[in-house]
Amino acid sequence: MRSSQRTARRHAQSIFNRLRVVSAALLVCLLCDAAALAPKAFAATNQAQPGASPTAIGANVAASASSAPTAAATSSAIPAISANPGAVEIIPGTGALGRQAGFTPDSGVKIGGFWIGNADYLATGGVKPRSWSFNSLFVLNLNLDAEKLIGLPGGSFDASLLQLNVEQANEKAGVVAGYDGLVGPAPLDRTQLYELWWRQRLFSDKLTIRVGKTVQTYDFGNVSRPVPVSDQSLAIPSVTGLIFTPIFKNPTMIGAAPGYYNSAYGITANVAPTRNFYLTYAIYDGSGATKVQTGLRDIPVFNGHYFTIGETGYAWLLGNQQLPGKIAIGGWAQTGELYGPGAEQDGAQGVYAFGSQRLWRHHAGVDNSGISGYFQFGFNDSRTMIATRYFGLGFTAFSLIPERPADSFGSGLAWSWLNRRYGFRSNEAMLQTYYQMHLISSSFLEPVLSYIPNPGKSTQIQGAVAMTAQLVVLF
Repeated sequence: MRSSQRTARRHAQSIFNRLRVVSAALLVCLLCDAAALAPKAFAATNQAQPGASPTAIGANVAASASSAPTAAATSSAIPAISANPGAVEIIPGTGALGRQAGFTPDSGVKIGGFWIGNADYLATGGVKPRSWSFNSLFVLNLNLDAEKLIGLPGGSFDASLLQLNVEQANEKAGVVAGYDGLVGPAPLDRTQLYELWWRQRLFSDKLTIRVGKTVQTYDFGNVSRPVPVSDQSLAIPSVTGLIFTPIFKNPTMIGAAPGYYNSAYGITANVAPTRNFYLTYAIYDGSGATKVQTGLRDIPVFNGHYFTIGETGYAWLLGNQQLPGKIAIGGWAQTGELYGPGAEQDGAQGVYAFGSQRLWRHHAGVDNSGISGYFQFGFNDSRTMIATRYFGLGFTAFSLIPERPADSFGSGLAWSWLNRRYGFRSNEAMLQTYYQMHLISSSFLEPVLSYIPNPGKSTQIQGAVAMTAQLVVLF
């Protein structure tokens, strides 16, 4: 009797979650339609400035994401975006909600955000084949420019609210690293203060300091963030639209580093002495390594666990076509006593690297059509974390479909070497391919196919094939 009651409750909760996803979709579609009423204003706001030098790299590769909107369009068409702006864009959305409320771009007030809804179908293999998972993520952001509002140069304040309602898609597939990056640790239904920080830029933007609650993946290991360029025919907001978790967080840092959706309090400092080089360092509340859900806490937890990380990177323009590329390397350390199955460790350390390169331009100097590639690497000395080594790579094609300038498609590989103490396989590989199509205004529909030949949860789990349909709406 009790078992049947629990089953009934789980079924009712699943139906309720799906109704919430549908309701959120309808609400966001209304917002999208409202934003679409003023497309000319939106295009004018994001239009490229004339006379931009085609050979100049943006002033700060790392800090550029701190000011660039997710859909930084170079024309009236919105180019391809990240599959999860909440994991890679510190100021998400287009600001359309604020403009509808009467705040012009010169007002110093930006109100925006995004909604993501997706449905995963595990077609075969895994733990629960032929099962569905429905997921929804909503982020509302407020950004205040202190220079425009109170005359304080270089200062800005930001706050974000996150609403999450997801199901255990990755668990159903037996995948450790996560083929659907929307889904992370429990609780899977949460409302939280996602961001709350003050940022100050100093010395002609050569030094940037941010203090408060933030997401570590904005600044570190962010392979999705492209090289900022002044030639807008080269500009893309995101290197890839893949949805698996390793794009947003290197698996060798899962279980230690803060990130989507467990943001944490800390301080981040970025130094950009030249236009091509940067150095970023940060220290965060590291209690997430003890399973504390830092994202749900409004104040930091100081329990002897801290997460420190540093990254340095260099960007360039290659060849006669000025193809932008970058490479970065970083190191991190987690302090405090850490525990895992049959293991105890005093802290952990690791290193990582990533890079991206525009490989080919279809219409050089005309638009951003072409192909880009990326790679990732990670290693740690942990005996308690889920992964010890990682390698990933992928390719993305932009604007290659006739009459579809804002569409993109790509593929990627994510290969993690796992901690056998958890009963996992020795390694797990994920292959994923997607097509991201622009719908209307700032909305995108993305079908995704994932193949996991060796799900890491157990050696007894058969290879899994999953299909995902994802809708992203920026506002």
